[in-house]
Amino acid sequence: QVQMLESGGGLVLAGGSRRLSCAVSERAFSMYNMAWFRQSPGKEREFVAAISRNGSTRHADSVKGRFTVSRDTAKNTLSLQMNSLTPEDTATYYCAAGGNFAVPTWRSYNFWSQGTQVTVSS
Repeated sequence: QVQMLESGGGLVLAGGSRRLSCAVSERAFSMYNMAWFRQSPGKEREFVAAISRNGSTRHADSVKGRFTVSRDTAKNTLSLQMNSLTPEDTATYYCAAGGNFAVPTWRSYNFWSQGTQVTVSS
């Protein structure tokens, strides 16, 4: 069983920053590609960023230059640094593991965190 415990959500003003963290069980952390997704009410879950087992990264066009995905192998933690936030970034954010890095659709990911709400106020 892969355990993924997410933290860091909350309310932030537009233009501000927020860092999300996801603690992952050790074995899964070394085995799987990992990613961040988000979902707003009435919308499909969308890809935000992914990081492969060897550390390669990719980011959605909508967050490129503002968000950065990283992983700390010593702490088995996946992170998402979010800068220059806008109200359009408001969503529930999920970390995920075990999916496709090259084509990171949410359906390809097997393991999910509980989600954390990020609300950006203008």
